[in-house]
Amino acid sequence: MIKKAHIQRSQDSDKRMPDPYAAMHQGFAWQVDEHFNIAEVCCSRWARADAHKPDAMKSIAIKPYRTCGGSIFYTYFELEKAAAALSHVLAGLGVQRGDRVAIVMPQRFETAVAYMAVFQMGAVAMPLSMLFGPEALAFRLQDSEAVVAMCDDSSIVSIRAVRAQCPALRSVIAVDVTVDVTVDVAGGELDYAAAVAKYQHTFQAVKTKAEEAAILIYTSGTTGPPKGALLPHRALIGNLPGFVCSQNWFGFDGLTNEKSDAVFWSPADWAWTGGLMDALLPTLYFGRPIVALNTHRDGRFSPELAFSLMAAQGVTHTFLFPTALKAMMKAYPTPRQHFKLQLQGIMSAGEAVGDAVFDYCRDQLGVVVNEMFGQTEINYVVGNCAVLWPAKPGSMGKGYPGHRVAVIDDDGNECAVGVPGDVAVNRFDVHGVPDPIFFLGYWRKDAATQAKFTGDWCRTGDLARVDADGYLWYEGRADDVFKAAGYRIGPGEIENCLVKHPAVANAAVVPKPDKARGAVVKAYVVLAPDFIAARAHRDCHRADFDAELTASLQAHVKNLLAPYEYPKDIEFIDALPMTTTGKVQRRVLRLQEEERFKAQQTDAS
Repeated sequence: MIKKAHIQRSQDSDKRMPDPYAAMHQGFAWQVDEHFNIAEVCCSRWARADAHKPDAMKSIAIKPYRTCGGSIFYTYFELEKAAAALSHVLAGLGVQRGDRVAIVMPQRFETAVAYMAVFQMGAVAMPLSMLFGPEALAFRLQDSEAVVAMCDDSSIVSIRAVRAQCPALRSVIAVDVTVDVTVDVAGGELDYAAAVAKYQHTFQAVKTKAEEAAILIYTSGTTGPPKGALLPHRALIGNLPGFVCSQNWFGFDGLTNEKSDAVFWSPADWAWTGGLMDALLPTLYFGRPIVALNTHRDGRFSPELAFSLMAAQGVTHTFLFPTALKAMMKAYPTPRQHFKLQLQGIMSAGEAVGDAVFDYCRDQLGVVVNEMFGQTEINYVVGNCAVLWPAKPGSMGKGYPGHRVAVIDDDGNECAVGVPGDVAVNRFDVHGVPDPIFFLGYWRKDAATQAKFTGDWCRTGDLARVDADGYLWYEGRADDVFKAAGYRIGPGEIENCLVKHPAVANAAVVPKPDKARGAVVKAYVVLAPDFIAARAHRDCHRADFDAELTASLQAHVKNLLAPYEYPKDIEFIDALPMTTTGKVQRRVLRLQEEERFKAQQTDAS
């Protein structure tokens, strides 16, 4: 993919050697064959390579993590065998090329099996989070006209609740349902284990084109109703340069072309782009093991669980949301005193990392975090790679090799250095070759697809500015930036500043309507554990405690940022509203403030 010579040059300690970034872009060339299938490159080829090896020598694909102890794993050979059986089951249910198959399961072996089975049939996998309620599930199942849903006991009750509203949904495949959630055979449900046991022979994979649809994944809907982004098989190829770079050359041992000992884990749900395209599929593409944590069974993410898992499983590479890293930083300021870690690469995305988290990863985890930016529609396009070009704390990084990225104005012109604009990706790379990372379009929403583009530029809706060295600096979502007393406010910088205070675990900044000034800066703050305990201890004098802490936080921001950026109002809450992908839903808080303002005006009149 990226020439080895360029990597060696960047590793040379001689500071006279040029920055390899420009040379990498110029020397990079996409190779996208006419026919390409994700299941072939992520499973079948590795299984064939291991076919004649003894079981003990076969490559591990999935390593389920058990909090109660015990070690279990599944090889690529087992993954292919299981996928072949499931493909036969799906074919028996009438699933055809192009049909949508919903996968509503947590991180587990059968989830990976489902993806491989669907891909090799030429059908379209539709990941759905087990956290979705009936309304969210019904909308996506109806909109996509999925014909089969595969679920386990984490989601089968919700699936049953909406079956009647989804006429296209002919069958449900249930995995490991518990005794009190028995499979309803009469209702078109199949028990997974019983169904696949009937098929113990190979499956003839469909020869898909790289341009064919492989995944229908719905956006999180933070700025409107969810839209289904249709991704082709080639999108995985488009993701690889960013994955390799953000994970400090994942898949290879140092500067050699020898296979590495990499072990990957991320708490990101495999139902989302971050978990599927940034973790599961690229790890399998390189034939390495990925750890699966079934949070439905083993509990929700916690700093202790994350560190314990990484230490026990020898995790070398990970993707952790900034929210997770903030919680880990507050819970374990010096983690290497408690856990034996083997980390070689950390990628973070979803929100701005900020220099507090950046310093923590570098100084306490021993790894410079590589921030990444992308979207469901065009994932893995901007970021850092600590081993290839120096990261600037707080920066989003640069466009990854193969992607032509720019900050553009309303007319589609590239903005000057330091001028904020919309982050955009061109359909063509620097050589004029089509970039394979692009989605095919929004599912049955041609107008929305066209609105995403200005000429050949695909707009992200995220604002940034570019510096003289080509690094992008995040300014926020276009709808998150606001004006207060005439000043333009980007919430990210203030939130990052607040998190540096020992009392703050997380924060979100939104405009609070104000009759005199239009709006003032308001911060919603989640307290760190020690301060939650202190606040509870001061229960009888909580108002005084809150007032003192508010003044301390305001002074903290005033000392570090511009005077107009400090929050005039601070509200302490137990948790911020988050999407299931780990992004703060500032829109929810902003609408809450608007409703409160309207109510106050009504009462006043």
